[in-house]
Amino acid sequence: MQTGDVIRLIENADGQWRLSQIPDIEGALVSMRPIDGAILALVGGFDFFRSKFNRVRQAYRQPGSGFKPFIYSAALEAGYTTASLINDAPVVFDDPGIEDVWRPENYNRKTYGPTRLREALTHSRNLVSIRLLNSISVPFALDYIARFGFEIERLPKNLSLALGSGVVTPWELARAYSVFANGGYLIDPYLIKYIETDDKTIIQETSPVIICRDCNQITDLQSPVDENATDYISNKQNTRYAQQVVDAQNVWIMNSITRDVIQRGTGQRAMELKRKDLSGKTGTTNDQRDAWFSGFNSEIVAVTWVGFDKFQPLGNQETGARAALPMWIEYMRTALEGMPESIMERPPGLVFARIDPRTGKPAAPGSPDAIFEVFSSKNAPEDLSKNLSDLPANESDASSIQDIF
Repeated sequence: MQTGDVIRLIENADGQWRLSQIPDIEGALVSMRPIDGAILALVGGFDFFRSKFNRVRQAYRQPGSGFKPFIYSAALEAGYTTASLINDAPVVFDDPGIEDVWRPENYNRKTYGPTRLREALTHSRNLVSIRLLNSISVPFALDYIARFGFEIERLPKNLSLALGSGVVTPWELARAYSVFANGGYLIDPYLIKYIETDDKTIIQETSPVIICRDCNQITDLQSPVDENATDYISNKQNTRYAQQVVDAQNVWIMNSITRDVIQRGTGQRAMELKRKDLSGKTGTTNDQRDAWFSGFNSEIVAVTWVGFDKFQPLGNQETGARAALPMWIEYMRTALEGMPESIMERPPGLVFARIDPRTGKPAAPGSPDAIFEVFSSKNAPEDLSKNLSDLPANESDASSIQDIF
């Protein structure tokens, strides 16, 4: 070292100083209010003065498994249920859109045989996700995913879509997860509420797209969302109302699965926040080049991303759960402080039943291994009636159901 050299130090928890450095790695965080899209926090990188590139709005990266919830939501729309079985087994695809022969694997390179959809998403099983997409078809999935506001032209038209091989920005991903958080409505995120002069004259004001569940809106849920049709205008108040793009039953079921991701799946580290209302999904791409965590409750959505600007690998085992989730936890620890737990109210049109966890079929009366599962009434198995008597008359008394969902 020479006189004039700059060294960087950091104080640890014991009050001791250690050598440090400016990190080569970058990160991003965006948080928004799902009811109207108000941005609560936005960090576009480590240091604005070192790099003015805003990774929240400008960085198009692969979301990896963080994209799977949208595939599973499409599968529910196509008639699948959380109890449907998909075989988690080795598979080989001859897909010219990817390569001559594609042999996808689960992250841990293990297979688990017939797996219920709830378990497959909770534990982020790649092979189930690919088979599921193959079953509902890529065109159907893309048409459905457009409802969440994604730029469909940036998404692949092949089965790698199931593993999040398209590119999105953290901003886009947070907007899409807001649909799950707010009951199925597509909102428009905004940064500035209003601008006023020194004499309090407002010279510009944002009119956010807000959610109105009592406005009797008529929405065509079978059509992809048009960019110019994301809201309805009230002639009386000039209020912009968000379009409902996913039905409430689908959203509630997806919330229940993504809560499982945190309570007993790949996002389990977030349980240190000691809340039961958090939903989320980890995301990791090939060679750990991108690490994500997207999570929410009914009040706040937050998405975190970690990666190198030059798409270098992060390192062995630097998954979304390890690299991106800690940042999400620390943000949410502060953002949720003093906020009561907020779980989406259960909409009409859902039924609960006891099923056999091995087969996904309705359980025999008195079966000791039976578990509760939730179904949309339009897709519920026909022979559920004999299982419904096990449910408490008042859902607030159903501690076993709440423990699961």
